[in-house]
Amino acid sequence: MTPSWQRAAPRIGAVLALAVVAGCASPPVAQAGPAPVIEPVVLEEIPHDPQAFTQGFEIHDGILYEGTGLEGESQLRELDPDTGRVLRAVAVPTQYFGEGITVVDSRIWQLTWQNGMAIEWDRASLSTTRELPIPPEGWGLCYDGRRLIRSDGTDRLTFNDPSELAETGSVSVTRNGEKVTGLNELECVDGQVWANVWPSNEIVRIDPGTGVVGLVVDASSLRARGIPPSAQVLNGIAHVRGSEFLLTGKYWPKTFRVQLADS
Repeated sequence: MTPSWQRAAPRIGAVLALAVVAGCASPPVAQAGPAPVIEPVVLEEIPHDPQAFTQGFEIHDGILYEGTGLEGESQLRELDPDTGRVLRAVAVPTQYFGEGITVVDSRIWQLTWQNGMAIEWDRASLSTTRELPIPPEGWGLCYDGRRLIRSDGTDRLTFNDPSELAETGSVSVTRNGEKVTGLNELECVDGQVWANVWPSNEIVRIDPGTGVVGLVVDASSLRARGIPPSAQVLNGIAHVRGSEFLLTGKYWPKTFRVQLADS
């Protein structure tokens, strides 16, 4: 059955034209068809610290950065992406529950969960340089080369200036016309945003201009490759090159180097 909004396309177009003239916001962008669903192709299994409550995961200049969570236990870490070995680890201030991280030039930004603060780190020394307010909740974070993109567990991606964290806009994320909530750890790659969807085994690829999900990754098969039932959710996306990524989860004993390709 054809949805009523499609049958009324001429009328909607007329209303949209009036809205533009009046300076009103335009309606959400419609998706042409269901987002395709793929499964990751595992290329390699790499050890991962099973005590790491992974919240952020990102490769920069050959170093794998990991932010871990839990109040009083959160850390910022440098890892060898080929072996999973921890090279350096520093404690997050004990009052904070660490969340998503991203590298911005010589700095690293790290969100906190319900503390309403973001921590800026010096990348060379892994020492804190300042803390700035960024309410309400922090979940995932990535940098697209000009702005920070963050999630807060809802259906929204919020855009922030990478220097002072001023908010510059936001977009609601939809899959097949329905809002996607639980957006968690993020990875910015070639103008798209990859997001873990809490508490599922899915990853979605989002167009940040429209909020539309163009690809879904069903990563449930990874749990059958030596991930114990006691381990928590899939959470951790680090882009390697091309269509290759590293994927892991909270308390997972393995990181998987995978290929995520929709063609």
